[in-house]
Amino acid sequence: MNKVIKRINFRLVGQKIYSGRTSKTLNKLVFVVLLLFVSAVGPMSSFGQKMQVNDLEYFETRGVNVLVFSSEYNGMFFDEKTAGIEIIQHGVRTSTGGAIRLQNTPEQWDLVPKVVDRKVNRENNSIEVTLTYEDLDFNSRLLVSSKGKGLEISVFLDEPLPEKLEGQAGFNLEFLPSAYFERSYLMDGQPGVFPKYPSSNTRIEPGSKKIKQFAGHNTFEDRGRDEFIVPYQLATGKIMVLAPEDPERFVTIKSMDADLMFFDGRNVAQNGWFIVRSLLPAGKTGKVLTWYLEPNAMPDWIRTPVVGFSQVGYVPQQEKVAIIELDKNDNPLKTASVFKVNEDGKFVEAFKGDVVEWGDYLRYNYAKFDFSAVKEPGVYCIQYGDQRTNIFPIGPDVYAGTWHPTLDVWFPVQMDHMQVNEAYRVWHGEPYKDDCLQAPLNHQHFDGYSQGPTTDTKYKPLERIPGMAVGGWFDAGDFDIQTGSHNSVISSFVELWEEFNVQRDQTYIDQKTRYVDIHRPDGKPDILQQIEHGVLNLVAQVENIGHPVRGIIVPNLHQYHHLGDASTETDNLPYNPDLKPYETDGVSSGTPDDRWAFTNRSSYLDYQTAATLAAASRALKGYNDELANKCLAYAKKLLEEADEAVKNSGNESDESWMRLMARGADLNTVLQLYITTKETKYLDRFEERIWTILDQSGQGRDFGQMFFASRSLNPALKAIPYMNDDYKAKLESYILKYKASVDEMEKNNPYGLPISRSGWGGSGMVVNAAITNYYAHKAFPAIIDREHVFRGLNFIFGCHPYSNISFVNAVGTRSKKVAYGINRADFTTIAGGIVPGLLLLKPDFLENKDDWPFLWGENEVTIGGSAEYIVLANAVLDMIKE
Repeated sequence: MNKVIKRINFRLVGQKIYSGRTSKTLNKLVFVVLLLFVSAVGPMSSFGQKMQVNDLEYFETRGVNVLVFSSEYNGMFFDEKTAGIEIIQHGVRTSTGGAIRLQNTPEQWDLVPKVVDRKVNRENNSIEVTLTYEDLDFNSRLLVSSKGKGLEISVFLDEPLPEKLEGQAGFNLEFLPSAYFERSYLMDGQPGVFPKYPSSNTRIEPGSKKIKQFAGHNTFEDRGRDEFIVPYQLATGKIMVLAPEDPERFVTIKSMDADLMFFDGRNVAQNGWFIVRSLLPAGKTGKVLTWYLEPNAMPDWIRTPVVGFSQVGYVPQQEKVAIIELDKNDNPLKTASVFKVNEDGKFVEAFKGDVVEWGDYLRYNYAKFDFSAVKEPGVYCIQYGDQRTNIFPIGPDVYAGTWHPTLDVWFPVQMDHMQVNEAYRVWHGEPYKDDCLQAPLNHQHFDGYSQGPTTDTKYKPLERIPGMAVGGWFDAGDFDIQTGSHNSVISSFVELWEEFNVQRDQTYIDQKTRYVDIHRPDGKPDILQQIEHGVLNLVAQVENIGHPVRGIIVPNLHQYHHLGDASTETDNLPYNPDLKPYETDGVSSGTPDDRWAFTNRSSYLDYQTAATLAAASRALKGYNDELANKCLAYAKKLLEEADEAVKNSGNESDESWMRLMARGADLNTVLQLYITTKETKYLDRFEERIWTILDQSGQGRDFGQMFFASRSLNPALKAIPYMNDDYKAKLESYILKYKASVDEMEKNNPYGLPISRSGWGGSGMVVNAAITNYYAHKAFPAIIDREHVFRGLNFIFGCHPYSNISFVNAVGTRSKKVAYGINRADFTTIAGGIVPGLLLLKPDFLENKDDWPFLWGENEVTIGGSAEYIVLANAVLDMIKE
């Protein structure tokens, strides 16, 4: 029956609708056919496998999963498009956000419901979720039950809808635009094509009609406008069919009572999705809304195997193991082959070997194909069954240039307070000449920032802080300065300078004229120039504010979601309260758009910054002696002040992981101060503290423990050249414990690496672990094998779950096509940036979308992660020299 209806839809749509000869009679016929089947058996429902609630507490049938609040909305970032009712259809998450929402097209900072209760009834094949909007005193229940081949979604209200939510509250289900581009839809038989770009009509409503956003912020309150944009629906009806021509994306929705309304959320925000919505009725209780949802499930569907390998390739002497990710209904083949591409264009089999099954991990089955025997330089591909991968090289120099785009392109583009040019392109003008104002007291900001009851500075709220329009990098895909991230980057760059002697010069950087030109050498090592650029902002913080600060960020949401040229996010004129908004005297402005500094003091941040400045002082010596001397003086000052603050805090008994990390924050500080000054008081303190911290950091298969163990081992390993033989002998026992945790990780997943299960992809954890393994291998080669270093880099380059693309933009044969950067609205990338990678959609779905850049947990490039990637790339090059 399902096939019959699909043929009817395909023939009608293909012959008439797509040809432009649509008639009202024909449209009614399509609707009547659908309605007859819906009424008789449920939409395409009586034939086929029923959805069941599985052991992981979500609905499943062959080829389709429906998650029901396996993940909740985030109380900090609100709608991350990873919560509510979500559809995974034929291996791709195509829908999210099924919940009671208060807008037709909610934005990220619009209010989200909190889960009060979630009940799973496997016997009845149902999941019930109780939701609340606490501030609005509004509760609702969602009951999702298996019916036919789909699901019935019912909304229950114990009390009538509050009057202020009438016409506002409704059930929404969002569909990923990129999954439906170039596909059609039918609403009650009326045809439409999913728009590639938002172009539907909108209207303006007064701000008083909009339910306030997070913490009272307002996305559209710009230029004195208290209003917001409301898109008109693209279609309205009772039955909506999405992509009837594509069995992999075919979904049917029927509303039993209220109308279905179809919206394009991208009219309001570039990261919006397509939304199907029904309003909740006023004055009713009990079951107030019912949908029938049926994602088409292809019979006997099996996901195409993912053959994971390094898109960059391999050096001849390393292990070469492809990891094959298989559908749980698939069986691994016995063998696979490697083909070499000859100069005449012919593919010649160079190796054939066994495929060895590894076992299950999360939702897939895995196997390994070891082709380490292939050592001859050349261009190769892997053949697994009828699937042939793209090409990759084997040769002695395959890793040589892998980090160049990151240093040459990505970091220059992130440079704050500079105009950045690349050939014919200006990435951005000189931004934030108006930096910055003291943040107001007791203020809950967005993106994790808040200011407490004091400023911890000499400045009054919203008073100008002088001297701050200098140096720094944009932290990630937005335009704030985060001091912790700066410390990480500068420390990594010092490491590159001292450990690997990186002398590369491909960027022109002029601090006097605030100008950067990419691909233009200027006779100075780029690493030193980047260290100087980052340090300038840290030193400005200590000099002008008195201590390092949490960060510097724009005050308004209508600025924060800015995309494109950073120099247009503010008017670049210092705020003058004596002028009216948008009024200027030529040197100042009455527009309150200047960034705010969030200045509550942190001992941990003081320690971290002191370590960074102590290390930077060495690198800058002989390059910028005045700045180097300031760095050392401020490093000593911050250490003393942090010690005094910790002594007076009385919190040293707190054994939480975060507190443990903070208690070890002084370790790297005193180590760096010793390396710089050679004063033994710093070395004595380091040796006194390191063993306690290593004992507390723990080892084991737990990802968090392994991460902190790795963080603690890094300074311990880097201290070896400054210690005696007894120190190294004692450290060996900790390396053996760490090796045991590494071995345990190899049993945990087929990649043998710490794959993140948090709300942020795990590329950083993998890179950091591989760097630790490099230093451990260097000091204890008999314990930690070099393959533990190669493995981390190859994971980043494509040997990972979900796909086999390189997570470093523009590096490798196939790499990320889109990323969450300042240009994300253009669906492009900035060369060299490393994305977070794999995001776990609870309970078992690892994802990294390469057709939708707006999922920051998967695709947002950060300065800290990109700098550490350069370190790992150079560590591998150093190891190859062995």
